[in-house]
Amino acid sequence: MALGGTGVDPADRGDECGDVWSGLNLIVPYIESIRERITTRDIILDIPQQEVITKDNAVILTNAVTFLRVTKPENALYGVENFRLAIQQLVMTTLRSILGEMSLDEALSNRDHIKAKLKDQIVDDVADWGVTVKSVEIQDINPSASMQKAMEQQAAAERERRAVETMAEGNKNAAILEADGKLAAAEREAKAQIALANASAEAIRLISENIQDKELPAMFLLGDRYINSLEKISESDNSKFVIYPADLQGAIKGMLGSVFK
Repeated sequence: MALGGTGVDPADRGDECGDVWSGLNLIVPYIESIRERITTRDIILDIPQQEVITKDNAVILTNAVTFLRVTKPENALYGVENFRLAIQQLVMTTLRSILGEMSLDEALSNRDHIKAKLKDQIVDDVADWGVTVKSVEIQDINPSASMQKAMEQQAAAERERRAVETMAEGNKNAAILEADGKLAAAEREAKAQIALANASAEAIRLISENIQDKELPAMFLLGDRYINSLEKISESDNSKFVIYPADLQGAIKGMLGSVFK
């Protein structure tokens, strides 16, 4: 749509209520001229990228795009000096204000909420300029380069901490299992020793009752265990020693004595 004039406000020219007539308008050459052409089609207004500090002092980079339509060209021309620049600055400041009230995690995960809140806050101001906001889209919300590096370091530290905790937990469980195994083995060994001692005592009692000798049963059991130990040693492939009885001389004398009797 073309708006004509001599640079004088329409209200001063006598137009009713300051409105610009639509349809056919006659322009007097050299006296009147087309002041500005305003399209009534949808306008795609790019919002440049800007840095925003969130509530938790994180720096993020964000940009957006706004879809507009001029519904009242006279207000767009005479209501504001430059409606495109005005809307662009309004969206930037409003977006900065909304993100400044949010934490980094909230800003990164609530794009639809930010978009809806941004549109609600600018729609009334833009309507005063004869423009209708059809849609506002958030293109990017990304942490700054330094913030991304800090987040990567934090994530790496968190992964390392979890790995250390997992390893420590595994070592603790292994130590507990090993201790439980040793305890169970010790308990079983103790029970075995008690059972063996009871069996030995019972054997000594039975032999003593039959032989009527206090020393001979104990000597018999000790000799039996001694012989069993020698058999186990001799069965080993690495055995290189010959074991003699501790009282070899006494044993020989006993054997000879029994022969010459």
